[in-house]
Amino acid sequence: MENNIRDNPAMNRFEMPLGEGLLAAAYYRIEDGRVVLLHTDVPQELAGLGYGSSLANGVFELLRRDGKRIIAKCPFMSSYAARHPEYGALLDG
Repeated sequence: MENNIRDNPAMNRFEMPLGEGLLAAAYYRIEDGRVVLLHTDVPQELAGLGYGSSLANGVFELLRRDGKRIIAKCPFMSSYAARHPEYGALLDG
């Protein structure tokens, strides 16, 4: 799934195109070399269909591949990481 996720550093977000001009996004900032995940946004009309989890999976996979450390301040991302212990080693704070 991470192949569909792209980092848009100019907008400080990871993006997942959903077709028809729709986009799911995970907003972040860089703090002391770590990626601080701040907010996840999925279009309201697509909420509850698993797109947020797909986005989270892709973001965590990209960051793991790049050897990044993560602070999950976004409640959705934090909850996702708690349900997927394979990402626990990436988390700081």
